[in-house]
Amino acid sequence: MKSIVIYSSLTGNTKQVAEAITSALPKGTPCVSMKELPSDIASYDLVFAGFWVDKGTANKEARDVLATLHNPHIALFATAGVPPQMAHAKESLINAANCLPYLGTFICQGKVDPKVIEMMYKMFPKGHSHGQSADRDARHKQAAVHPNEDDCKAAQEFAKDILTKLN
Repeated sequence: MKSIVIYSSLTGNTKQVAEAITSALPKGTPCVSMKELPSDIASYDLVFAGFWVDKGTANKEARDVLATLHNPHIALFATAGVPPQMAHAKESLINAANCLPYLGTFICQGKVDPKVIEMMYKMFPKGHSHGQSADRDARHKQAAVHPNEDDCKAAQEFAKDILTKLN
């Protein structure tokens, strides 16, 4: 089975998870940025496609690429600035996966760019769900250490599970 890992990464979080997934796949499996998508992408039987969450779904670059994929098997993974068990993270993954023939999904927390945090705090007043609060500050602090070794191990297990489903 010919496999590839593709990703869109803003801060390096999704790239880190993509590399972890690739390490669990057969040696020589390509891992490339969506900016460098190979022209023969349709020739791959299995595509692991990763993105960073933006406004409750995949970022625009990833959405544009996902819309063009018609490979037999697609597995999605993502990084978000919130813990993966939060409803927002789960809904974001579902929104991105909508209408794709995917085999599975994976999401882990990732650090949020400090410039984005600053912008959000300026845009939204305290008390707003995206405004500054003790809870939001704590979540950003927690996110700053992700993806971590456990996240990468979980990504590797995700990749192995996908391969098991196909065999």
